Amino acid sequence: IWFLVVVIQSKIIADISTTTMEAADEFMKYRSPLVSRYASKEMAYNFSDRKKFTTWRKLWICLAKAEKALGLPITDAQIQEMESHAEDIDFVMAAEEERKLRHDVMAHVHTFAHCCPTAAPIIHLGATSCYVGDNTDLIMLRDGFDILLPKLARVIDRLANFAEKYADLPTLGFTHYQPAQLTTVGKRACLWLQDFIMDMRNLQRARDDLRFRGVKGTTGTQASFLQLFQGDHDKTSLVTNPHDIIPLLPRAYLVTGQTYSRKVDIDCLSSLASLGATVHKICTDIRLLANLKEIEEPFEKEQIGSSAMPYKRNPMRAERCCSLARHLVALMADPLQTASVQWLERTLDDSANRRISLPESFLTADIILSTLQNITEGLVVYPKVIERHIRHELPFMATENIIMAMVKAGGNRQDCHEKIRVLSQEAAAVVKQEGGDNDLLARVQRDPYFAPILGQLDALLDPKTFIGRAPQFFPSAVRPVLEPYKAKMDVKIELEL
Repeated sequence: IWFLVVVIQSKIIADISTTTMEAADEFMKYRSPLVSRYASKEMAYNFSDRKKFTTWRKLWICLAKAEKALGLPITDAQIQEMESHAEDIDFVMAAEEERKLRHDVMAHVHTFAHCCPTAAPIIHLGATSCYVGDNTDLIMLRDGFDILLPKLARVIDRLANFAEKYADLPTLGFTHYQPAQLTTVGKRACLWLQDFIMDMRNLQRARDDLRFRGVKGTTGTQASFLQLFQGDHDKTSLVTNPHDIIPLLPRAYLVTGQTYSRKVDIDCLSSLASLGATVHKICTDIRLLANLKEIEEPFEKEQIGSSAMPYKRNPMRAERCCSLARHLVALMADPLQTASVQWLERTLDDSANRRISLPESFLTADIILSTLQNITEGLVVYPKVIERHIRHELPFMATENIIMAMVKAGGNRQDCHEKIRVLSQEAAAVVKQEGGDNDLLARVQRDPYFAPILGQLDALLDPKTFIGRAPQFFPSAVRPVLEPYKAKMDVKIELEL
């Protein structure tokens, strides 16, 4: 008994040591931070090997069913055997086969055939590698959009709530990042909302335009299937009907080469790159406003802003979004160049590039939207700081109102303009040369010339009289856009690192 205990203990220790070494080995390799650090589990899975290769097997099963239905000698037992092994992929065997064959699709054909000996002769019958490769890519792109669209809807929803809450809170507007006429905090958020609604339209359109590559053979001529069906064009046409193959992609591209047109990738990634540009602009705005201390992103109770400066509250989430948005925009160059060099019916120099650019675009967009949801759910506004900045600039902006009031009281416009110009220059000198506060209002109050309107000054300087129709600019198009995603609106985001 003691001998057996010692043997079992030794085995357990050996297993633990092996597991520990394997875990340590993972830290000896580069790991993409898009997956290891940031991305959601659903998006990481969408572009995983398991999703990819189980989809290949499902496509082979669907093809066999369609071919059987059209009269090819394929049995129910063969299809059942394939279905029973659709999920149990031996990834070690597949990797070994690929090392030998230098061909990923044939490696998985052999691996599938190994566990389906009866069905082995009819797996991949008549098909080309792009039957499984391209059609799986299209499914992943579609499913990627289905993950992103609700996340974008949630960001729009949170931002719409923010815009409504602060619809009539006056704030300094900026052009050229110089103080301009007043707007409101909510109206500024409406600018952001409008861009996001355009992104929602672009993503939805790219998603809905996706079609199935179908079953079209090596150069898109369907020659192999015409031979399989002994010259029967009707049967050849039916086997390529996408609804018989993958019901979830009910339309097929009319013509293809060996691959679907790589312009499809351009359409998909351009919508994501455009979203990246939107995000970069909005998060830059938030960073600029954080510097003014008017608005801050959420800041956790124990969060550290700087290792050296304990007082700092850096806008690190907005900075992360800007950083990743630049990557998302930069990835747009890949599909543009890839599509431009697809010689004749296709070349293989698209493959390695697409393995990186397609998943990374969706993973990056996924991370950005999750981070943005966290930001928009917890944006903090400091009205007193905003009010102080308005007070600092408003006297200059109110000069036209003062002139108009003086004219109504019987004054001469030219005389009043000259008085205001001189006083404004004096006040500006105090601000710029002495570092003092804007004292234009005090100078106006001390000048006897303006005695007829002194009682109106408070009304003339009310910030709400400078915001025009800003509180009415909440875009009415927001809520209908969100309606399809209503059931997914309440999902909360727990940010990773």
